[in-house]
Formats: sequence, structure tokens, C-alpha cells
Amino acid sequence: MNSMNTNYSIRDEIRDFWSERADTFDQSVGHEIFSEGERKGWQRLIRKHLGEGQGRPLLDVACGTAVISHLMHDVGFKVTGLDWSDAMLAQARAKAKKRGTDIRFVSGDAENTMEPRDSYDAITNRHLVWTLVDPASAFKEWFAVLKPGGKVLIVDGNMGKETWVKGLQKLWTRLTGKPAASHMSPEMMARHQKIRSRVHFAKEMPAEAIVDLLRKAGFVDIVVDRKLGDIHWAQARKMPLLRGLERMVQDRFAICARKPG
Repeated sequence: MNSMNTNYSIRDEIRDFWSERADTFDQSVGHEIFSEGERKGWQRLIRKHLGEGQGRPLLDVACGTAVISHLMHDVGFKVTGLDWSDAMLAQARAKAKKRGTDIRFVSGDAENTMEPRDSYDAITNRHLVWTLVDPASAFKEWFAVLKPGGKVLIVDGNMGKETWVKGLQKLWTRLTGKPAASHMSPEMMARHQKIRSRVHFAKEMPAEAIVDLLRKAGFVDIVVDRKLGDIHWAQARKMPLLRGLERMVQDRFAICARKPG
């Protein structure tokens, strides 16, 4: 990483941060899936908003190591996974080869995918929107790539919102001098916070703000779904106590929206 280079942008920093996390990304609960209960919860959510795949083309934006790509493949979509981190794509391709899936992977930017217009029945992404420098441009891009009548399914959360569990974590740190358990090193956590301070949703990211940007991009029939308890409970059971409690009380949501047509 060359942060002294004046041409080194926030987008470069985001790409490099996630590239450095690629080798260990699947070790964290909330990234890879570690129980059949969580897998069933994801499949329920997918079918609820997108239905069965039936061979329809789907673009998984910022696919990372292809966790969501494989979930979509499992319910029958013809999946293309897009990411601009070569390290993440290498992990994704290795996983797909090991599992014997025919998922196509391409290098690309979530805000400028370079994919053909009107070509996908669905677009998915998880924990991407908070990293976007220009989410309005990204949503316009996704709108253009979707076929008329196609849907986008966003899974994210208002992670910047204070919760009572965060208060407990801060109290624990003050009393013990030890930070709360994390899947990131202190150095990586500091870089994470630095990135977060410079993206569009630098502080809170309420679902309503995402809905407003989706509507301005042309999407209709926008639904905010907070009934993700089966997924979060399955994840929390695999986490340290305070992290598990935080997972259960955070304002996490799925947002589904449709392109008219």
C-alpha cells in the first residue's frame, strides 16, 4: 500500500484493504456460513424476495469469496460474481472449483460494472453499500444492468448506529484495558475506521437513506425487510458473547427493489 502517493485514492484503499483480508475472510462468522441453520435462513430470504432461480442470470456485486454467489447458485440462479479485488476473486474461483460450481467471475467496479445493459434478472450484494464512495452512481449502474422487471437485493445494516451492547463493549474496554473481541487486528481495525470516515455513509446508514437513493435511481416497489432473526441467531451462536449480542440488536436489513418494466 502506498498511501504517500497522491494518486492513491479512497477507492484504491478500499480495494487493497479487502485484498489483504482475502486469505482469512472466510474464517469469520458473518462472512462464511458455519451452520445449516444460517444457510436455510439465507435461502429463505432469497426465495422470499427473488423466488427460485430457474436458470435466470444474476450478478453478485462485490462477491468477495463468493459466499452469497454460492447461495444464489444453490437456489438455481446462473450467477456471475463481480469484484475488483484480484485476491478475493482468486479465493472465489478456488472455492467454486472445489465445489464444482459453474459460477462465472469477473473483475469490476460496483459503481461501473462494465456489464451489458438490460442483461440480469437480479443483482445481489451483502455489506457493500456502506463502502461505496458514490452510492447514487452505483444504484444507477445497477438499474441500467438489470432487465426491465429485474430486482436488486441489498443486505446491509446501520452499523454506525449506537446500541446498548456497544456501550457495554466500551465499558469493558475501560475497565479491563482490553478491546472487545474482534476478527480484525487493531491495525486493520484502524484502517477500517479510516476508510469508513471517508465514504458516503461515513456515520450512520439508515435503511431510509438507501431507499431514497434507490427511488431517485428509478427503482420502484422498494421493500425494507428486517426479519432476519434466523440468520442473526445462527451467527450469534458462533460468536463471543458481546459480539453475538451486538449481532442480535444491530439494525440490519435487506432491501429489495424492482426496475419498472
